[in-house]
Amino acid sequence: MIAARQPIIAIVGATGAVGTELLAVLDQRRFPCREVRLLASARSAGSKLKFRGQALAIQELTDRSFEGVDIAFFGAGGSISRHFAPAALRAGTIIIDKTSAFRMDENVPLVIPEINGELLDAFEAPGIVAVPNCSTIIALLAVWPLHQAAGVERMVVSTYQAASGAGAAAMRELEQQAHDYAAGRPLTQEVFKRPYLFNLFSHDSRVGPDGYNDEETKLVRETHKIWDDSSVAITATCVRVPVLRCHSESINLTFRSAACEMSG
Repeated sequence: MIAARQPIIAIVGATGAVGTELLAVLDQRRFPCREVRLLASARSAGSKLKFRGQALAIQELTDRSFEGVDIAFFGAGGSISRHFAPAALRAGTIIIDKTSAFRMDENVPLVIPEINGELLDAFEAPGIVAVPNCSTIIALLAVWPLHQAAGVERMVVSTYQAASGAGAAAMRELEQQAHDYAAGRPLTQEVFKRPYLFNLFSHDSRVGPDGYNDEETKLVRETHKIWDDSSVAITATCVRVPVLRCHSESINLTFRSAACEMSG
C-alpha cells in the first residue's frame, strides 16, 4: 500500500465531467496529497484548472505520465483505461478506475465501500480497483441493508438518468438546446443525434440481442458480482431524461422473507 508520506495523485480525463468533479471533491475534502497531476488529451494540454487556490496546468496523457504517481483516478472512458492502465501498473500506481473497462474482470475488485469494502483489506499495490456504474451504486446503497436483513429474491429497477452521466458535452448540449428552443432555432443535436430537451429515450448505449441496452446489462451483472450472489432475479429499464444532474430510480423488491416486502 501507500507509504506514510502524502501521495502523488493523477486524474486521467481531468477536463471531463468526472475529472472536474473529482478535482472539486479532493479540494472540498482537503484530501492529503503533495501533488496532483491533471492528465488529458493533447488538445487540452496547457489549459489550466484551479485547485486549492492554484492554477494547475493540464498535461498530455502519455505512457510516461505515471512515473512517481501513487494513485491514479481514471475517468476518461473505457478505451483510455485499457490503453494506459498497463503503463500505470508498471509505474507501481494504484488505479481507481471509474470506467467500465475492468468491472467484470474476475481479478479486479468491483467495490462499493459500504457494501464490500473488505475486498480492499487484501488489496496490494500496484493494482486496479473498479468503481461500479452510477445506476448500480445508487440502487445498491439503498437495497443492500434490506438484502442483508431479508434477502432480495427479485429486483425490478427503472432508472431516469441525467445528462451528467453522458459527460460534459451532453450537459452543454442540453443547455444549448434550451437556448435554441427559447430563440426559435433548430435544436443542436451533435451528442445524442436527436432532441434531448423535452424528450425521453432509451439510454444512449448499444442494445444487445436480448433487447437490453448496455446500461441495463451493467446493472444486472455488476449487482451479481458485488453481492457475490447470482441467484437474485434482476431486470432493469434505463432511460435518459432531460435534466442536467441527479439520476433517479424506482426500485421494486420481492424478499425471501415476506415480512419485509415493500417497494420504493
